[in-house]
Amino acid sequence: MEEQRELTEQELHNLAMNIVGRQLEADGFEFMAINSKPKKNPQYVCLREKVLHFIVVRNVDYPNNPSEYDQELMQKVKDHADKFEAKTYYAGVGLFNAEDQNLPLYLNEEYIVDYRGLKEI
Repeated sequence: MEEQRELTEQELHNLAMNIVGRQLEADGFEFMAINSKPKKNPQYVCLREKVLHFIVVRNVDYPNNPSEYDQELMQKVKDHADKFEAKTYYAGVGLFNAEDQNLPLYLNEEYIVDYRGLKEI
């Protein structure tokens, strides 16, 4: 039997990035820059309809609410985005173990996604 392995913080972040990235692509965003480091912001710099967009992606553990964000951090990102006349968004992605939300996510096991789309700052 295969041993259970918890996903690392980087793997969880990459999973959240993939979820958000697929939505951005489907919504017609053109990727200008992608940063997959969890603490380097923003994660996505995109262009859509000639407008620049800065998007911060966070994976959120249970029981935290993926819609809530660090207001101080987002204000810093917004201040930076304003210099480029860019819009700023937060994308919180809740990733929960499908068997028991109190357990971590394991490699190759089912999980639940709570992603409510981009939240403009």
